[in-house]
Amino acid sequence: MDLSVILKIAVVGLVTAISGMLLKKSGKDDIATVVSIAGLIVAIVFVVDMVGQLYQVVSQLFDGGL
Repeated sequence: MDLSVILKIAVVGLVTAISGMLLKKSGKDDIATVVSIAGLIVAIVFVVDMVGQLYQVVSQLFDGGL
């Protein structure tokens, strides 16, 4: 597993959390919710990409033989 993917997810979480807090303090709770959902979707896309890569590796392992 590549460390850069974990760092990307951490950065997305950090930016989302800071943006959400700033928006809530300024009274824009609905936009803060949208930003939080968007950050969650971006993190899920990263995870789905990793699962796809894992599937390809496992598929190649069993197709190529041991």
